[in-house]
This record gives sequence, structure tokens and C-alpha cells, in this order.
Amino acid sequence: MDFEIVNGPVEALETDCIVVGVEAEGKLAPSAAALDKATSGYLSELVESGDITGKAGELLTLFKLPGLKARRVMVVGLGKADERKDRHYRKLAAAITSSVKKAGIASTAIALDGLASDQEDTYRQTRQLVEWITAELYQYDATKSKKADPIKLEKVAFLLSEEDTELGEGALLDGVAIANGVDSAREVANLPGNICTPSYLAERAIALAETHDSIQVEILDEAQMEELGMGALLSVGRGSAEPSKLIVMRYTGTDAEEKPHALVGKGITFDTGGISLKPGAAMDEMKYDMGGAASVLGAMEAVAEMHLSLNLVGVIAAAENMPGSKATKPGDIVTTMSGQTVEILNTDAEGRLVLCDALTYVGRYEPQSVIDIATLTGACIIALGHEATGLLSNDDDLAESLLDAGDYAADRAWQLPLWDDYQEQLDSNFADMANIGGRPAGTITAACFLSRFTKEYRWAHLDIAGVAWNSGKAKGATGRCVPLLSQYLLDLSEQKDLAED
Repeated sequence: MDFEIVNGPVEALETDCIVVGVEAEGKLAPSAAALDKATSGYLSELVESGDITGKAGELLTLFKLPGLKARRVMVVGLGKADERKDRHYRKLAAAITSSVKKAGIASTAIALDGLASDQEDTYRQTRQLVEWITAELYQYDATKSKKADPIKLEKVAFLLSEEDTELGEGALLDGVAIANGVDSAREVANLPGNICTPSYLAERAIALAETHDSIQVEILDEAQMEELGMGALLSVGRGSAEPSKLIVMRYTGTDAEEKPHALVGKGITFDTGGISLKPGAAMDEMKYDMGGAASVLGAMEAVAEMHLSLNLVGVIAAAENMPGSKATKPGDIVTTMSGQTVEILNTDAEGRLVLCDALTYVGRYEPQSVIDIATLTGACIIALGHEATGLLSNDDDLAESLLDAGDYAADRAWQLPLWDDYQEQLDSNFADMANIGGRPAGTITAACFLSRFTKEYRWAHLDIAGVAWNSGKAKGATGRCVPLLSQYLLDLSEQKDLAED
């Protein structure tokens, strides 16, 4: 599908559908007022009759209005000014997309005059629409015998003033790149565990490198990881017939000598819990336990498509956690790549075990910042629900940058404390630390565990357990937190470009 910026009188646009807004109490937005004038007061009559009220979420499609070249006009309610938060804006984008898709419309022009969002930022508003419309059009059919019907929508245009055109075009380029990253993350996470194995994740990384010359990939097998001393990561996959992998992707967008930033993703392609077996109910959702890995793949794709001016290392620690005859047992002690020992009290706390070795490994690049992304703890869902990503960090400036990026990208995070007071919950009588710290503050103690492997660099941990997928009727991967990561990296690239000008 193509996105484009258009200028000129709204009434002269040739398209299958023009989308215009009406504010609360029937106040026509400028584009709607222009259509009203061109149609001799047609919209005003509908407002007077009560057919159009401007209530938030209202949607009315009109056909063959006189004086217009467009075949349809879709009037959407913008509501009151204080109702135009990101949540409502996204719902509006979803409603428009659903209606256009259902009607089989091939082209549409959106002319909301910057009034649908409470943020007066043309770039942000336009980019968000690109991302959200694309997300609404996503259809999973990779493992279905009957493929989804092709979507007829081929072109979406955004009506902007000539002075805003450059901003809008930049928003389209970035929005498409991020949307593609989100779609890729959703697709790989939605695949079942018998297809999406650690080896499959490696193949996806290789395919990404084949598509983008700026990305190089190295895959470490179990023998190589054994030689490096990755006893924690390897312990997780011991019970599985699927070999574990460490997937390393390197994006070069600036001078090769410049130190990179790094993303590290948890890639547990299926999590039974191991010997500490999970309950059977809803265990199928544990195919999403590689949501962190999916986010890294998606962010790497977005960065490469945006050609950002930075260097980036993406590391995926991939394993399958199964209760086989060689599986790690509760009470076993493993030695990590860092040399620290871990008593594994619960084999279902495996994400931190693969991540700790990956976090040690990434230190060899002397990274400027490291962010790990993981569906790590159910405790994060209890703390923050399904709205916010949990954020913990050893660097306040890094945390603030990620929080700001999440706010701008409408992919928000919330910071939790990483105080030393929590560290003693990981005490062990038999090893340097235990891999769990009990039920209290489970998200925090999981981050405390990881913090012991990240002392050499600026690091943040994103727990996406509550946001990586939807359950119930809408079951499926969300692609979060690709937008947050992409925005963080976009901000870094822009800061670098400004410093060099």
C-alpha cells in the first residue's frame, strides 16, 4: 500500500473517499467546512438535523455528494478537545481503517486538519496514522490453508498545507519503516513454536541481512557458546531437541569506529517452564515468549529502512525451554559467561538466564547504551497491566530518554525502582545468587538479577510481558515495543546529526 502527501482544495481531490472531522457540538473542522460550502450546506443540514453531532468516535459515510470529485465523504467525530488523547486518536484511526476496509475502498484521503490529536505536531500525527492504519490492516494467515482475502485499499493520502509537506513526507518514510518493523515482529511472534524455533529466528536474521547491506549477521551455535562459557544460556535449552542460538546482528549507519548502541532480546521460542512445568491452561501463549527477540528483529529492520546515523548491535538469545531428560533441574548450579554462579531454584525463570550471558557477551562491543527487551515476568502484568512496559535502569538519563521516546511513539513505559534494597532477595547459600527472589517485587528482582551483569555500561531493561500480545478473541502479537525502540534510536540519530551540523 502507498502513502502520499497531497495539497490543494479538499473539494477538488479525486479519491474514493475523503475523511473529514467534526468537533463536539457539530462544529465543522476547516476541511469539512470547505466540503460543506462546495455542497451548498449539505453537512450543515446534517448537523442541524442531528445526524452529525461531532461526538468522539462518531462515523458517517455519505455517497455522491454534489459538487465533489470524491465518490464518498466519511465524516468522523473528533469530540471535545480534552478527548483527543493518543488512545482516542488510535481508536479513530482503527474505526476509519475498518470502515474503509469493509467497504472495499481502493483509495482514501484523510483531511483532519491536525485536530484529531491533542498534540500539535504534524510529523507525529501523520506518522502515527501511517503506523496505526498499517497495524489495522495486518492479517495473519501464514499457517492457514485459506489465505486472507487481498485488501483492496491501495493508497492513503494525507491532505497537508504546502509548508507542512516536507514534514509530512518525512513522517511517511519513518512511519512506513516503523510499521514494517512492527508487522515483522508480529508475524514472527505469531508463528507457532514448531515453526519459529531458535534456528528459524537465525534464518530471519540472515534474511534481514540479505535485504539490507547495512546489516551483517553472525550466528553462534552451542559449541561456540560452550567455548565462551555461556553456562546459563545453554542450561535453558538442555531439555530440548532444538539447538540454542546466539544471534548477533550488526547495523552500520555511521563511521565503523564509532561505538554502537545495543539491543538484546529474549528469544524463548516456546516456554513450558521446563521441570518447573507451567499449568496447561493457556500454555499455547508461551510461543510469544520470544517477543523480545521479535522486537529486536523489528527494530533492526526499521533502523535499516530509516538509514539512521548510528551503529547498532542486535543480539538475540534463542532457546526452547523443555522438560527433557537432560533438562536443568531446580537446585542445579550453573556458571555464567561472567564467571558468576547461579542456583536455579525455578526453571521457569529462564529468560534472565539466557539474557545474562547475552548481556555479558554484548560488553565486548563497548556499547554506548544497552537495552534488553523481554517478556520476563508475570509480576509486571500485575503491576502495570497490559498498557505500559516495565522499565528499570542503572542510568537515569537513559531511562528518561526511553520514557520520552515511549510517550512520543505512543508506546509508553513506566519506570520501577532498581534499589539495592531488593538485591538481597537473590541471596543463595550455594551460589553467588539465586535465579528468583520470591513473589514480592518479582519484576524488580528479575531486573536486579540482570543488573549484576551490566555494571560496565549504561543499561535499561524493558519488561514487555504485559504488552507483547493480546489474549482472548483478539489473541495475537502486538509488535510492541518496536515503536518505542525505533523512536529512541531515531532521537539518538537526530541528536548526532545536529551535533555534526
